Amino acid sequence: MTFSTPYDFIQGDSPLLVSMPHSGLQLTSEVASTLTPEALALPDTDWHIPQLYGFIAPLGVSVIKANYSRYVIDLNRPEDNKPLYSGKTTGLFPHILFNEKSIFMPGTLVDKEHQHDCIEHIWRPYHQQLTAELARIKQKFGYAILFDAHSIRAQVPMFFEGTLPDFNMGTNGGASCSPKLLQAAEQALSGSAYTQVSNGRFKGGYITRSNGQPHDHVHAFQLELSQATYMQDSGSYALDDSKCNQVIPQLKALIEALVCCNLMSQ
Repeated sequence: MTFSTPYDFIQGDSPLLVSMPHSGLQLTSEVASTLTPEALALPDTDWHIPQLYGFIAPLGVSVIKANYSRYVIDLNRPEDNKPLYSGKTTGLFPHILFNEKSIFMPGTLVDKEHQHDCIEHIWRPYHQQLTAELARIKQKFGYAILFDAHSIRAQVPMFFEGTLPDFNMGTNGGASCSPKLLQAAEQALSGSAYTQVSNGRFKGGYITRSNGQPHDHVHAFQLELSQATYMQDSGSYALDDSKCNQVIPQLKALIEALVCCNLMSQ
């Protein structure tokens, strides 16, 4: 089959690269033909992430944004599909929704050849671009910072009990970035009304874990933002303008803190 462009990329002029692996909405015809009506609504998308981070262009930040849905292939999972968490999770080729219902209609299946093509034409190009841009940034600035931007519903019993904090920051338990970087992020949010946690349920997925190599001056940082901070409560996946007006300045403060965190002085 023919694949469309797997990602959009804008090169900036700062030490920071922002990755958006789960905001894509495109489906291949093979996958679309297998999905249940509920799954076709793409409920587990990281909704509106590109719009939320629309402020980053003037900051000179590089951006890579996936175009395909995570239901086609999950860019934040390893190519060998090894589990990242000991508890329940979804894989490289998801088969269940976050509510634990099947993604697929009864009797349907995406064949192995299509999955192989998705790895070849979607997963690998995205990760190759990530690697190349981080190398370019490091060559220019002496270090590089990868910010993996995600969002999720505030309540997902499959993954965690109760209600998620507003800002969930992950550095693979401190292994993927300098403590100085996480401290700068925490400080940027400390005066806000939003709740935050570092390395709680979400410690960072494959992109954070595989790219974060502080000893080699490449630092990776994931944010899992609660969708309750910017979306309507109606279940329509629509933005709430009032909420956006409050949370976007906090996101900007966080990004600016990372851009301005000079890691060469360590």
